Order: sequence, then structure tokens, then C-alpha cells
Amino acid sequence: MLDENRRPFMIGVVVLAVVLILVGGVVLFRGGGSQTTLTVQSIPNDLTLKLDGHEIPANGEVKIKAGEHTLEGSRRGFQSYTQTFTSGNDALSYKMYLYANSAEGREWTKNNPKEEQELEKEAGKKYDQFQTRLKLKYPIISQLPYVGDGFQATYTKSKTDPTNPEAISIVIEVFGSQGKKKALQWIKGYGWDINTLDVIWTTGK
Repeated sequence: MLDENRRPFMIGVVVLAVVLILVGGVVLFRGGGSQTTLTVQSIPNDLTLKLDGHEIPANGEVKIKAGEHTLEGSRRGFQSYTQTFTSGNDALSYKMYLYANSAEGREWTKNNPKEEQELEKEAGKKYDQFQTRLKLKYPIISQLPYVGDGFQATYTKSKTDPTNPEAISIVIEVFGSQGKKKALQWIKGYGWDINTLDVIWTTGK
């Protein structure tokens, strides 16, 4: 009889414990310390979006703690993307735009022309920003490609840091015995330091 009376109590304790665990998880994820608001806009709008491993709505707002966070976007037919960022007290906004990498993804963009136009617009914007960052980091880019006296200079993906999309190597092809000397004079003439450039020297025919 005593055991039967205790059973509802034990069930209540278990339910309460589960509720506390779930609430605790939300508090751990969204609460404690300084907070701010992250607003996310996603294309496709039905992609799976995770913040620090927790699935969140693909579009809308979520409260986050100050510190480093990771956003992951994925959907079948599209290239997945991961972005790490650091939040403070100011509100943040982020566009999680995925690009089609299969027939299924291309079919989706074809059937959603408005979203496809937005994707193309964002891709162009990101390319321009990328080029601006490269030119700030490597002023020599503004002069490339360049054909000089006995040499030709271009650039390519970095050979020493190949996993960094914003690192480049300067490729200088020299012709004749004075080509390299002329190339070094050209570099020095613009005030660039050869020791800070990742240079690939080649010999032309």
C-alpha cells in the first residue's frame, strides 16, 4: 500500500527532473551573463541551421551569450557552410546563404527565382569584399598582371598556406639573366618588401 502511494510521487519527481534538465539546457544555451540578439536570414529558408550544435530556426531572432559561437547551415543539394563569430553586447545579423552543388539544389533555385537573385547579389557583394581585403593585404595586386623588362608577374593561390582562401603567392616568371634583378627592382620601387611576399620564381623559355 505504501509503495502504491509513493508511485505517483516518484513519477512526479521524475517528470520534474526532466523539466529541470530541459530548462537547464535552455538556460545554458541562452542565458547567463551578458546577452545579445542574433538575427539570421537563410536561403534556402528550409535549411537546417545550428548554433553551437543546437538547432535553431533558419530565420528570425535568438538570444545568445557574449563570446565565440559557431553557425552551421546545411541542406541536401547545397554546399554546407560554417561560420565562427564573436558576439559582444551589440545586436548581430547574419545571412546564411547556401549555394547549390547538385541537380536538386539547382532545381530549387530555378523554382525560386527571387531567392536565386538574392543569392547572386550576395555572391557578388562577397566577391567585391574579398577583393578589397586582398588588395589591402597585398597592395601589389593592384599592379597585377604586370609585364616588365625581362619578367612577368601574376598571382595565384598560396603555395605555403593553401587552406587559407585569402592568402596568395606572387608568381614571377623571368626571362634572361637580368630578369630576376629587374623584378626585384620593380618590387622595391613600389616600396614593397620582398621578404613579406610569398614569391614563386619560374624561368620562362
